[in-house]
Amino acid sequence: MSVSTAMVSGKVTAGIATSHSQRGSVSVNSLTKLFGAVKAVDDVSLSIEPGEFVALLGSSGSGKSTLLMMIAGFGDIMLDGVRINDVPSYRRGFGMVFQSYALFPHMTIAENIAYPLRRRGLRGGDVEREVTKTLKLVALDGYGARLPSQLSGGQQQRVALARALVFRPLLLLMDEPLGALDRKLRQQLQMEIKLIHKEVGSTIIFVTHDQEEALSMADRVAVLERGRLQQLGTPRELYEKPATAFVADFIGEMNFLPVELRQSGGEVCARSPDLGLEVVQEASQVLTSGGGGLLAVRPEYVGLTPDERASAIVLESAYTGTNQSVLVQMGSIRLTARTSVSPGRPLFQSGQRVRIEIDAAHTRVFPPAS
Repeated sequence: MSVSTAMVSGKVTAGIATSHSQRGSVSVNSLTKLFGAVKAVDDVSLSIEPGEFVALLGSSGSGKSTLLMMIAGFGDIMLDGVRINDVPSYRRGFGMVFQSYALFPHMTIAENIAYPLRRRGLRGGDVEREVTKTLKLVALDGYGARLPSQLSGGQQQRVALARALVFRPLLLLMDEPLGALDRKLRQQLQMEIKLIHKEVGSTIIFVTHDQEEALSMADRVAVLERGRLQQLGTPRELYEKPATAFVADFIGEMNFLPVELRQSGGEVCARSPDLGLEVVQEASQVLTSGGGGLLAVRPEYVGLTPDERASAIVLESAYTGTNQSVLVQMGSIRLTARTSVSPGRPLFQSGQRVRIEIDAAHTRVFPPAS
């Protein structure tokens, strides 16, 4: 499936085409959506492979749900050059799961799951077989005769997932499906959805504002900010090689230190006058051509050593069992370090003087903050 756009009187026109060789693939080209003067989706292009699990990640208002709805066909849609706005959604071959479950309260669980099959013309034993198979897939065997009100929130979300999967869609769209659940249940369903994805093989586009959820579930993650695609990559690529300062700050925790830059051959020396530190970087890791920038380093790559002669002072710390997060100040600079905890090893204390060491191999340099 490919999606292309053009702006016509403030509307988005999208084209969708399918081929047997690319069943379940998604291609979005220069997609834009305006709400008045606000660009909810701003010139977004991305390609998703058949069977891939891609998360659309961003904060509220980033455009992730709008982008998902545009892919789903809630707009001006063309199929092979023919407008299909009036084609019922159940004929488009997409499965959808919403945060609100959207179950029919007067129908049993089995009837809810059977609904998309009956809309597609299936009857009798075929429907029963598929419903039974799908109930087992989402670990709800024996729940078919119950009503939605008799199930917990997590069970209702499984029913919503089963209803979207029962007709084996090539493309499954999920809009914050776990947002209303408590943390423990959310983590449980994250693992179950991953297992179901492996078994069913549908292409999944999953909207979430939870970075941990996106990184733990998706093959690749598309990070959106104010309607623009900041980066599309594997969780490891986003965490270890963020393409922009926004992605670096949004994914996990990050320290940003103002530095002076001096290039020599294929290396760049990033110097922090406040910390008295110098970090030598490969030029490819420096994403600015100016004389100054921001050195980004994650807390786990900031080393601390007790040293009474050092100028850095521990302001506060938090013990989390296996790690200790330590807030350190030196001059006008504050940064966070995360150190591992081992039996018998003293914890860092407020007021303690420490020497700071930064692992240059795990830093990146971005343009100065605007």
